[in-house]
Amino acid sequence: MNDPRYDKLAQLLTSFSTHLKKGERVLIDAQDVPEGIIIALIRAARRRGAIPYVQLLSSTVQREILSGITREQLVFSLKTELIRMKGMQAYIALRGAHNIFEASDVPIDRMNLTARTLRPVQNWRVNHTKWVVLRWPTPGMAQQASMSTEQFEDFYFRVCTLDYSRMIPGMKALKALMERTDKVHILGPGTDLNFSIKGIPAVPCGGEFNIPDGEVFTAPVKESVEGQITFNTTTVYHGTSFENIRLKFSKGRIVEATAAQNVKKLNEILDSDHGARYIGEFALGFNPHILQPMKDILFDEKIAGSFHFTPGQAYEMADNTNRSQVHWDMVNIQRKDYGGGEIRFDGKLIRKDGRFVIPALARLNPEYLLKSSS
Repeated sequence: MNDPRYDKLAQLLTSFSTHLKKGERVLIDAQDVPEGIIIALIRAARRRGAIPYVQLLSSTVQREILSGITREQLVFSLKTELIRMKGMQAYIALRGAHNIFEASDVPIDRMNLTARTLRPVQNWRVNHTKWVVLRWPTPGMAQQASMSTEQFEDFYFRVCTLDYSRMIPGMKALKALMERTDKVHILGPGTDLNFSIKGIPAVPCGGEFNIPDGEVFTAPVKESVEGQITFNTTTVYHGTSFENIRLKFSKGRIVEATAAQNVKKLNEILDSDHGARYIGEFALGFNPHILQPMKDILFDEKIAGSFHFTPGQAYEMADNTNRSQVHWDMVNIQRKDYGGGEIRFDGKLIRKDGRFVIPALARLNPEYLLKSSS
């Protein structure tokens, strides 16, 4: 018997997230997930008159392919994958991971070559389809979250099926404020950062791009970032874990990057191309269910009271012209239990210790967002 939670999630993904319509083609891109959720998505898409296509992937098989992948393989894959993506009107990705470090021993030059060569497929998907990406709960993710498997599954479905419509008023107010703002100043332990967001659109994310969701993002003017930032959440990128990353900026560029460990690999990633040492995204996170980091960026970047600052590629919908094969969301939590901090827009205090302090944005604080979903 199918888990009824699968049907509820599939309904959310095909309606609220991607707004599937009759005759639209949707690619269901599934890696290490149960067949039940894939079947639920196929049925939900068909009920809306859409045409589902499915791609099944395995992280262990992907690791083997990537370890020895050649440029010839990638060029051929680019041609075929781009043709397929251009034929889709929507894209739903479910990404499970039995081991988040599965790719840790893949040579970084193979990872960089793959990311660089296949970037046009991702760009087309992001800019020309209705898309949503989500993780899938596994025992490995439960371990990362320090929960039992059953407890984590309950948490996962509660987060993913949040009443995202409740975020809309607060997100609209935050978007309007960000688009009126020039100077941003962020203060916190190990952090004193200044930059401009003038003239760059802000994009609300309330269940239409990621599940779980809960952020509004923009990008800094490319060469405006000055100062330093210390990230207080562990981040995993290219299968490697990094803690206490500290970045120092001058004229928008990362001129110094350190971490508690793997400093050489950190700098190798930031040296992948010219754009990797510039910032492509700045976002405020406010999902009320997500309070602790769990080494999974789709969850961690939405943590209530957090912001993320992203070396690499900018989104075209909030474009500061930075281009890179890298897009690495690094997260800082500013709630009191993580050391606190302040964010000011044009000198005005907007958020203190992770809580929005002006009335128009108070509807993004946890007590309002949870009122109808508790």
